[in-house]
Amino acid sequence: MSAPQSYYVPVDAGEEEFTEKRSHFLGHVRRVETEAEARAFLDEMRKKYYDARHNCWCYVLHEGGVVRYGDDGEPQGTAGQPMLNVFQREGVENVVCVVTRYFGGVLLGAGGLTRAYAKSAKDALDAAGKARMRLWSAVTVDCPYPMLERLKLLAAAHGGTVEGTDFGAAVSVRILLPQENAAGFDAALTELSAGTMTARREGERFLPGPRE
Repeated sequence: MSAPQSYYVPVDAGEEEFTEKRSHFLGHVRRVETEAEARAFLDEMRKKYYDARHNCWCYVLHEGGVVRYGDDGEPQGTAGQPMLNVFQREGVENVVCVVTRYFGGVLLGAGGLTRAYAKSAKDALDAAGKARMRLWSAVTVDCPYPMLERLKLLAAAHGGTVEGTDFGAAVSVRILLPQENAAGFDAALTELSAGTMTARREGERFLPGPRE
Protein backbone atom coordinates (compact mmCIF):
# COMPACT_ATOMS: atom_id res chain seq x y z
CA MET A 1 0.00 0.00 0.00
CA SER A 2 1.38 3.43 -0.94
CA ALA A 3 2.08 6.06 1.72
CA PRO A 4 -0.53 8.82 2.16
CA GLN A 5 0.06 11.94 0.11
CA SER A 6 1.93 14.71 1.91
CA TYR A 7 0.35 18.15 2.20
CA TYR A 8 0.24 21.11 4.60
CA VAL A 9 -2.45 22.13 7.09
CA PRO A 10 -2.82 25.23 9.29
CA VAL A 11 -1.34 24.83 12.79
CA ASP A 12 -3.49 27.34 14.69
CA ALA A 13 -6.30 29.77 14.06
CA GLY A 14 -4.87 32.78 12.22
CA GLU A 15 -6.17 36.36 12.14
CA GLU A 16 -4.67 39.51 10.64
CA GLU A 17 -6.00 42.90 9.50
CA PHE A 18 -4.83 45.91 7.53
CA THR A 19 -6.23 49.03 5.88
CA GLU A 20 -5.86 49.90 2.20
CA LYS A 21 -7.19 53.28 0.97
CA ARG A 22 -9.59 53.42 3.92
CA SER A 23 -10.99 49.93 3.26
CA HIS A 24 -10.43 47.69 6.28
CA PHE A 25 -9.61 44.02 5.59
CA LEU A 26 -9.83 41.29 8.25
CA GLY A 27 -8.49 37.85 7.31
CA HIS A 28 -9.34 34.66 9.23
CA VAL A 29 -7.91 31.17 8.68
CA ARG A 30 -9.03 27.94 10.37
CA ARG A 31 -8.23 24.28 9.95
CA VAL A 32 -11.26 22.15 9.02
CA GLU A 33 -11.80 18.50 8.12
CA THR A 34 -15.20 18.63 6.37
CA GLU A 35 -17.25 20.88 4.14
CA ALA A 36 -19.83 21.22 6.93
CA GLU A 37 -17.13 22.65 9.24
CA ALA A 38 -15.99 25.07 6.53
CA ARG A 39 -19.57 26.24 5.91
CA ALA A 40 -20.22 26.61 9.64
CA PHE A 41 -17.17 28.87 10.01
CA LEU A 42 -18.28 30.95 7.02
CA ASP A 43 -21.73 31.37 8.61
CA GLU A 44 -20.08 32.34 11.91
CA MET A 45 -18.02 35.07 10.24
CA ARG A 46 -21.02 36.37 8.30
CA LYS A 47 -22.97 36.74 11.54
CA LYS A 48 -20.06 38.31 13.41
CA TYR A 49 -19.34 40.82 10.65
CA TYR A 50 -22.93 41.27 9.47
CA ASP A 51 -22.36 45.02 8.99
CA ALA A 52 -19.43 44.58 6.58
CA ARG A 53 -19.82 45.19 2.84
CA HIS A 54 -18.20 41.86 1.89
CA ASN A 55 -17.31 38.51 3.50
CA CYS A 56 -15.33 36.75 0.78
CA TRP A 57 -14.21 33.17 1.31
CA CYS A 58 -12.53 30.01 0.08
CA TYR A 59 -11.82 26.53 1.37
CA VAL A 60 -9.78 23.52 0.28
CA LEU A 61 -10.36 19.97 1.57
CA HIS A 62 -7.95 17.11 1.01
CA GLU A 63 -10.63 14.42 1.14
CA GLY A 64 -12.33 14.40 -2.25
CA GLY A 65 -10.27 17.33 -3.53
CA VAL A 66 -13.04 19.83 -2.68
CA VAL A 67 -12.27 23.44 -3.69
CA ARG A 68 -14.82 26.26 -3.26
CA TYR A 69 -14.70 30.06 -3.19
CA GLY A 70 -16.99 33.07 -3.31
CA ASP A 71 -16.63 36.79 -4.08
CA ASP A 72 -19.65 37.95 -2.03
CA GLY A 73 -20.46 40.90 -4.29
CA GLU A 74 -16.94 41.89 -5.27
CA PRO A 75 -16.20 41.91 -9.01
CA GLN A 76 -15.81 38.35 -10.26
CA GLY A 77 -12.29 36.99 -9.86
CA THR A 78 -11.03 39.74 -7.54
CA ALA A 79 -11.52 38.09 -4.12
CA GLY A 80 -12.23 34.37 -3.67
CA GLN A 81 -9.95 33.18 -6.46
CA PRO A 82 -6.89 35.24 -5.38
CA MET A 83 -7.43 33.99 -1.82
CA LEU A 84 -7.67 30.40 -3.04
CA ASN A 85 -4.47 30.85 -5.09
CA VAL A 86 -2.56 31.60 -1.87
CA PHE A 87 -3.41 28.22 -0.34
CA GLN A 88 -2.84 26.29 -3.57
CA ARG A 89 0.57 27.96 -4.00
CA GLU A 90 1.50 27.10 -0.38
CA GLY A 91 0.20 23.52 -0.69
CA VAL A 92 -2.21 24.03 2.24
CA GLU A 93 -5.38 21.94 2.45
CA ASN A 94 -8.10 21.30 5.06
CA VAL A 95 -8.34 25.05 5.39
CA VAL A 96 -11.07 27.69 5.29
CA CYS A 97 -10.38 31.41 4.90
CA VAL A 98 -12.78 34.34 5.21
CA VAL A 99 -11.69 37.89 4.40
CA THR A 100 -14.05 40.61 5.60
CA ARG A 101 -13.95 44.04 3.96
CA TYR A 102 -15.34 47.23 5.41
CA PHE A 103 -15.55 49.56 2.41
CA GLY A 104 -13.83 52.89 3.01
CA GLY A 105 -15.36 54.88 0.16
CA VAL A 106 -12.39 54.69 -2.21
CA LEU A 107 -12.50 52.23 -5.13
CA LEU A 108 -9.42 50.00 -5.31
CA GLY A 109 -9.89 48.72 -8.86
CA ALA A 110 -9.67 45.09 -9.93
CA GLY A 111 -5.89 44.89 -9.48
CA GLY A 112 -6.02 46.58 -6.08
CA LEU A 113 -8.77 44.26 -4.87
CA THR A 114 -6.93 41.17 -6.09
CA ARG A 115 -3.75 42.19 -4.26
CA ALA A 116 -5.60 43.15 -1.07
CA TYR A 117 -7.56 39.90 -0.78
CA ALA A 118 -4.47 37.80 -1.55
CA LYS A 119 -2.45 39.74 1.05
CA SER A 120 -5.15 39.31 3.68
CA ALA A 121 -5.32 35.55 3.10
CA LYS A 122 -1.52 35.21 3.17
CA ASP A 123 -1.17 37.32 6.33
CA ALA A 124 -3.80 35.19 8.12
CA LEU A 125 -2.09 31.98 6.97
CA ASP A 126 1.29 33.25 8.18
CA ALA A 127 -0.31 34.01 11.56
CA ALA A 128 -1.77 30.49 11.70
CA GLY A 129 1.44 28.77 10.58
CA LYS A 130 1.53 25.56 8.58
CA ALA A 131 2.66 22.00 9.27
CA ARG A 132 3.23 19.12 6.89
CA MET A 133 1.02 16.08 7.23
CA ARG A 134 3.31 13.06 7.21
CA LEU A 135 3.58 9.40 8.16
CA TRP A 136 4.94 8.81 11.67
CA SER A 137 6.12 5.57 13.28
CA ALA A 138 4.82 5.15 16.83
CA VAL A 139 7.29 3.30 19.07
CA THR A 140 7.56 2.49 22.76
CA VAL A 141 10.89 2.21 24.60
CA ASP A 142 11.31 0.84 28.13
CA CYS A 143 14.03 3.06 29.55
CA PRO A 144 15.92 3.03 32.88
CA TYR A 145 15.35 6.26 34.80
CA PRO A 146 18.99 7.47 34.52
CA MET A 147 18.77 7.20 30.70
CA LEU A 148 15.50 9.11 30.25
CA GLU A 149 16.94 12.51 29.32
CA ARG A 150 19.42 10.94 26.90
CA LEU A 151 16.58 9.01 25.25
CA LYS A 152 14.59 12.24 24.82
CA LEU A 153 17.60 13.91 23.21
CA LEU A 154 18.07 10.93 20.89
CA ALA A 155 14.42 11.08 19.79
CA ALA A 156 14.71 14.84 19.12
CA ALA A 157 17.92 14.30 17.12
CA HIS A 158 15.91 12.00 14.80
CA GLY A 159 13.05 14.46 14.35
CA GLY A 160 10.89 12.66 16.88
CA THR A 161 8.61 13.84 19.64
CA VAL A 162 7.82 12.23 23.00
CA GLU A 163 4.08 11.61 23.10
CA GLY A 164 3.90 10.37 26.67
CA THR A 165 5.64 8.56 29.54
CA ASP A 166 4.44 5.92 32.00
CA PHE A 167 6.45 5.52 35.18
CA GLY A 168 6.93 2.06 36.69
CA ALA A 169 9.97 -0.09 37.43
CA ALA A 170 11.34 1.58 34.29
CA VAL A 171 9.97 4.46 32.25
CA SER A 172 7.82 3.44 29.29
CA VAL A 173 8.32 6.20 26.73
CA ARG A 174 5.96 6.62 23.77
CA ILE A 175 7.68 8.32 20.83
CA LEU A 176 6.55 9.44 17.38
CA LEU A 177 9.27 9.38 14.71
CA PRO A 178 9.18 10.44 11.05
CA GLN A 179 8.81 7.12 9.26
CA GLU A 180 12.01 7.62 7.27
CA ASN A 181 14.02 8.16 10.48
CA ALA A 182 12.79 5.12 12.41
CA ALA A 183 15.55 2.74 11.28
CA GLY A 184 18.27 5.27 12.13
CA PHE A 185 16.73 5.77 15.56
CA ASP A 186 16.78 2.00 16.16
CA ALA A 187 20.48 1.80 15.35
CA ALA A 188 21.32 4.83 17.50
CA LEU A 189 19.28 3.45 20.41
CA THR A 190 21.17 0.16 20.26
CA GLU A 191 24.45 2.06 20.33
CA LEU A 192 23.34 4.39 23.14
CA SER A 193 22.20 1.54 25.40
CA ALA A 194 24.79 -1.08 24.37
CA GLY A 195 21.89 -3.21 23.16
CA THR A 196 19.83 -3.08 26.36
CA MET A 197 16.98 -0.92 24.95
CA THR A 198 14.84 -1.58 21.90
CA ALA A 199 11.98 0.28 20.26
CA ARG A 200 8.72 -1.65 19.99
CA ARG A 201 6.70 -0.75 16.89
CA GLU A 202 3.15 0.34 17.72
CA GLY A 203 1.99 1.11 14.19
CA GLU A 204 1.97 4.18 11.96
CA ARG A 205 -0.07 7.38 11.97
CA PHE A 206 -0.65 10.17 9.47
CA LEU A 207 -0.34 13.38 11.50
CA PRO A 208 0.87 16.98 11.19
CA GLY A 209 4.50 17.60 12.05
CA PRO A 210 5.97 20.69 13.75
CA ARG A 211 5.21 24.23 12.57
CA GLU A 212 7.40 25.19 9.60
